[in-house]
Amino acid sequence: MQAVILHGGQGTRLRPLTHTGPKQLIKIAGKPVSQWVLEQLRDSGIKDIIIILGNNNPNRVTEYYGDGSKFGVKIYYSVEEEPLGTGGAIKKAMRYIDEDIFIVLNGDIITNISIKPLIENINKDVIASITLVQMRSPYGIIQIDKENYITEFKEKPLLDYLINAGIYVFNKEIYDYLPDKGDIEVHTFPVLAKERKIKGVIYKDIYWKSIDSIKDLEEVSKVIDQIYSL
Repeated sequence: MQAVILHGGQGTRLRPLTHTGPKQLIKIAGKPVSQWVLEQLRDSGIKDIIIILGNNNPNRVTEYYGDGSKFGVKIYYSVEEEPLGTGGAIKKAMRYIDEDIFIVLNGDIITNISIKPLIENINKDVIASITLVQMRSPYGIIQIDKENYITEFKEKPLLDYLINAGIYVFNKEIYDYLPDKGDIEVHTFPVLAKERKIKGVIYKDIYWKSIDSIKDLEEVSKVIDQIYSL
């Protein structure tokens, strides 16, 4: 199976760490964020990798990963000369896809989910399978009684909402639904949902964190050894 890693984005909330390159190259426990992603794919038996690069110093990425041989994988690069959005970027990268089913995931996610349930969703009627996780409140929650006495504090609890976790399995038929320019979340997923060609897999009791801020880096650094074997 092949995998596409989205390695773009400006990482504005991680500046100044992203002034000289993409946020996926910021290190956690001595490795770039996207290296954790790549090695997780490799250890799952996925060794044919396409990395989508934006215009934030892509040479730093190609210099670090090379052809992938030192990481035990084969890497191809698809470079956006101009911003294409997630949908356009994936569509351009599909020239390297030669299998019927492939994985797409963000290169800034630290997680320990299994992709097997996502793959099992794909059939003749379903061409897209997406990872769903419960939304965690960014703030502590306070509960009160009828007289406004505080009864309970909950520190950033999980909420009763599901969010897109940025990990997908697609059938190659997805190509016809991808825009030349634009985001997959805006132009593709709503159409697939209307046609009942997309399903989700709800993951519970797993670790999932998108690295979007300095605070996220600090949090993941404290638990990375519990998520992966260092």
